[in-house]
Amino acid sequence: MTADPTKPAEPAISAEATEPTDSTKPTDPSKPTEPSKPAEPTMSAKPSRSAQPAPPLGTFDHRMAVFGSDDAFVAAALPFLAEGLAAPDEPPPVAIADPGRLALLRDALGTDAKSVTFVPHTEWYTGSAANAVAQSAGYLAANAGPGGRIHLLMEPHWAGRAGRSARETTEWIRYESLANLLFAPFATTALCAYDTRTAGPAIIDAARRAHPDTPVYEQPARLVHELDSVPLPSPPPDAERLTAPDRDTLRERARARGLAPEDADLFATAVTEAATPYAPSLPEVLLWGEAPDCVCELRVPGRITDPLAGFVPPPAEGPAPGQGLWFTRQVCAYVDIRDADTGGGGSLIRVQYA
Repeated sequence: MTADPTKPAEPAISAEATEPTDSTKPTDPSKPTEPSKPAEPTMSAKPSRSAQPAPPLGTFDHRMAVFGSDDAFVAAALPFLAEGLAAPDEPPPVAIADPGRLALLRDALGTDAKSVTFVPHTEWYTGSAANAVAQSAGYLAANAGPGGRIHLLMEPHWAGRAGRSARETTEWIRYESLANLLFAPFATTALCAYDTRTAGPAIIDAARRAHPDTPVYEQPARLVHELDSVPLPSPPPDAERLTAPDRDTLRERARARGLAPEDADLFATAVTEAATPYAPSLPEVLLWGEAPDCVCELRVPGRITDPLAGFVPPPAEGPAPGQGLWFTRQVCAYVDIRDADTGGGGSLIRVQYA
């Protein structure tokens, strides 16, 4: 289980800023990468050294900063935080980063440190990329100024969950890209800080394509389509075929595969939420895997073409049954949507619990 869906989501968002650098050919983010050697910061959009007004309301300003040393991190962070401190009608800027680097920022800010909110990134990035969307939306709703005005300095925890596998990395690049659509209505200014010592070159190259202030930026729909072009592994030959994804049957079969009763109930509810719009005519439901990695695949009629399917927060404070794919994404580690490879068209929805 990636997060407790019974509790309102806490803050989390993503953002970035960087120095001009020669663009390199984007690398496939689905491939594993080793951390690169430390390097000095490269900036795709060099931050001003003096405080500047925030962008107009309704303009999500999504920047990226790449750094290879603690000094370079501080050099990129200080002008960004100064910009936030000087912006009218904004609450204090927020710095989410490695705890050691937060201490360096406090020292460098001096008396201004009391006006900045500091959050260790080990406390901010605690779940999946979909959880981060909920956390971000919740934080903006509770803490941002008019129109969503706030400055957020974000250092993803690449030494933790986000960088633990190529599979996880792909999800975080998807989140970075979709953030440009999800938060477009807000006047939020976000700077995503990438450490070359923990995020390898393939991750950084892919992240540049998700940030509008870089020369290799790709529109979210195109980048997400590219991420989804990687084929999913085929279901195992012994996958169970279920006649219908009713909650009781799914709960029973999930428990038989080793999930604890509470987890089995959450997984069954998550699958049912994904299936509800198609339940009367589902042609096939497959179940496989052992706890905690139980997987259920639904083959549904019609193409699911919206890249934001299941990512747009509902009005309710926290995930709850009745929210469809949003609930599914909040409860499960992975939700993959692909075009079905059958002549009749349709889509695959593959849900993996952990």
